[in-house]
Amino acid sequence: MELKDKLKQGIEAAVAKALADGKLPEGGYPEVVLEVPPQKEFGDFSTNIAMQSARVAHMSPAAIADIIIANMDYDWLEKAEKAGAGFINFFVKNDMVYDTLKTVLEQGVCYGTQPVREDDTIQVEYVSANPTGPLHVGHGRGAAYGSALVNLLRAAGYKVESEYYINDAGNQIDNLAKSIDARYMELLDMKSEFPENGYHGQDIVETAQSIINWRGDFFAVLSEEERLPFFKEFGLTEKLNALRVSLRNFNVDFDHWFSERSLHRSGEVTKAIQFLKDTGDVYEKDGALWFASTRYGDDKDRVVIRENGEPTYLASDIAYHRNKFERGFKKMINIWGADHHGYVTRVKASMQALGYNPDRLEILLLQMVALYRDGELVKMSKRTGQSVTLDELIEEVGVDAARYFFLMRSLDSQLDFDINLAASKSNDNPVYYIQYAHARIHSIFNQVKEAGIAYGDWANVKFDTLTSELELDIIKKLGAYPEEIRQAAEHRAPHRIARYLYDLAGLFHSFYKQGRIMGVDSDLQQARLGLITAIADVLRNGLSILGISAPEKM
Repeated sequence: MELKDKLKQGIEAAVAKALADGKLPEGGYPEVVLEVPPQKEFGDFSTNIAMQSARVAHMSPAAIADIIIANMDYDWLEKAEKAGAGFINFFVKNDMVYDTLKTVLEQGVCYGTQPVREDDTIQVEYVSANPTGPLHVGHGRGAAYGSALVNLLRAAGYKVESEYYINDAGNQIDNLAKSIDARYMELLDMKSEFPENGYHGQDIVETAQSIINWRGDFFAVLSEEERLPFFKEFGLTEKLNALRVSLRNFNVDFDHWFSERSLHRSGEVTKAIQFLKDTGDVYEKDGALWFASTRYGDDKDRVVIRENGEPTYLASDIAYHRNKFERGFKKMINIWGADHHGYVTRVKASMQALGYNPDRLEILLLQMVALYRDGELVKMSKRTGQSVTLDELIEEVGVDAARYFFLMRSLDSQLDFDINLAASKSNDNPVYYIQYAHARIHSIFNQVKEAGIAYGDWANVKFDTLTSELELDIIKKLGAYPEEIRQAAEHRAPHRIARYLYDLAGLFHSFYKQGRIMGVDSDLQQARLGLITAIADVLRNGLSILGISAPEKM
């Protein structure tokens, strides 16, 4: 049992005893919540249960705290102290701390990972960029965050399915085909007019050139109406394959790729809009069909079918999210860019109009990324003159650094990405600092093996030889990891894992300077080898959640 769980049970037992003895009145007492105090002098854990119980017990928090403390006579508890307006601070005995270290070593790299629950599956949809060109750095942040969140939820015991929604229908794909067509004709020195809303990236030129390399001017003799369908399919396939490669190279994989086209071909868009017409939530006006979203909190009604009979993006999204509900997901998480803020209400309104609980759809908004090099804002790629792509950023700083920098801040804060720092091989670079801790530990393992020292059988190791304040702090930090995973998953906050790993790496680097392993008493040597093994296991586990490698050599 984790130390925190043991303490929580101890507090609950103390409250139960006080109730049985008549020291506390009967009532619905709140759940015990434990926190790690910001300063060590306040103990290993703290709770505000006495303050939270004041209204139930009709007593002062201080009096309730005294009663709870009086009923907490446990051999594993050093002491409990009342603080402030009714906080209780707990100091556990070192024996319990050593048990934590044993648990970490028993579970190895699986430590902190919770068993899979029997709950229904959570679906996480993210990136879902239009397949009309390469991914840019904003997509990169969404890809890093989404994949880390999927890993984090799975580590916390949730069943998760990840999905990429392919926007392969609508005007953007038509414009892709027209853009390829214009570049194709241009490269053949033939008359062409670039579409008003076309795509100007160098990748479109390269796509057109690849068609020429394959079939020359074969398509030039065809009419535009005959060329465009082929260019649409060719371009869509090429761009989608490129997206898959970029994401795979960024350690991002999806369980399912869902095609928008399939919604139109199956008639699901028509069925969803017809359902809303039947319920009176879609009405006709000026030749178009409108969704009465103001009934559900939107600031104005929205067009779903244009005057020309073409469905809007909202119509497809209504059908898509209806499809998600029908697939039976317990919870759906969408990760969108901050520019979609105004879209949230209308999508949730449509789900409510369809008869679903909109609270089952959780929409997270990622703030923007600003790239800096040499202290200057980077707006364009030096190579293409267009927006910096994810592939270009990876090429410059590497996958691990890119992922960590995207993940080290909460998703609702704007991210300033320092390219120079991310590319540096120094302890100022946080991901290098963490990975170097892991590699340093394996360097110690190699030294120990070369010296012929056996280790790894922890059953009879005397961990009570670890008595320094720093050693005990490290073990307590390791003990906090399972709760960190739970909290990070609950709050959709992979940045908490990034911060935790940085703090743990910092404790190890301090230990490395102070705590020798070679040339010390054999009992202490084995205990310290166990300690750094546990650190390495947790670093590796945490880095895997973030989708970052844990090198053994640097």
